[in-house]
Amino acid sequence: MEALIFLLYVVPFLLAFYFAFLFFIIRPPKAIWVASLLGGLVMGIMNVLVDIVAYYSQWWHYSLLQSGLNNPNAAQSYLAKEFVHVINVLHAPLPFYLTPILIYGSLAYLLIWRFWSGKGRWFSYVLLAGVPLFSIYRDISGGLENTSYQVWTNVPLAVVATVVLWLVAFFLGYLLFWRTARHMPFVAHPVDAEEVEQAQDARPHVSR
Repeated sequence: MEALIFLLYVVPFLLAFYFAFLFFIIRPPKAIWVASLLGGLVMGIMNVLVDIVAYYSQWWHYSLLQSGLNNPNAAQSYLAKEFVHVINVLHAPLPFYLTPILIYGSLAYLLIWRFWSGKGRWFSYVLLAGVPLFSIYRDISGGLENTSYQVWTNVPLAVVATVVLWLVAFFLGYLLFWRTARHMPFVAHPVDAEEVEQAQDARPHVSR
C-alpha cells in the first residue's frame, strides 16, 4: 500500500467508519462533535509539527512510492504525484493525519464521553490509557522493524519524541474537548428511549 492506494482506499474507509459511528451509534450534540473535532485537530497539528521537526532534526522521514497499483490511469497517477510532492515539500504526509484527527482524536474522545456517564465508565478509562499507549507502541514497533512509512535515522531520539508526542497530543486534545463535554453528559437519544419503552410494552405478560 503506497500513496495512491492510501488515497483511493484507506481515506474513504476512514471517513465511512467515522461517520457511521457518528450518525448511527454515538449521535452526539453538535457542540460535543465540534469540540471533539477541535481536540482531534490539535492532535493532528501536533503530529504535523513533530514530523517536520523530526525531518530537519534527522530523527525520521517518510518514504512512499507514488503508486502501489499496476498501470494506474492518468488521474490516479496525478493524485499520487501530488501526494508525494506534498511530502517532499512539507516533509509531512498530510492525508495521513486524518487518522489521528478523526479516529484517535475525535472518535476516541466521543466514545470516552459516551461511556463516561454510567456503568460503562471503565471503558472510558481503557480508552484514555489505551489510545496513546497503542499509538506509541505502533509507531515505535514500526520504526524499529521498518514496517511503517517512517524511516528512523536516530532511534533513541525518535523513541523519546514518539512517546512525548502521543502523550502530549492526546491529552492536550482531550483537555480541550473535555472543557465542553464535562458540561454536557451523555443522554440517551429520545428515539432510543422510545424504542426501549415500546419493547418493554410488547413483552408478553405472564399471569401468576
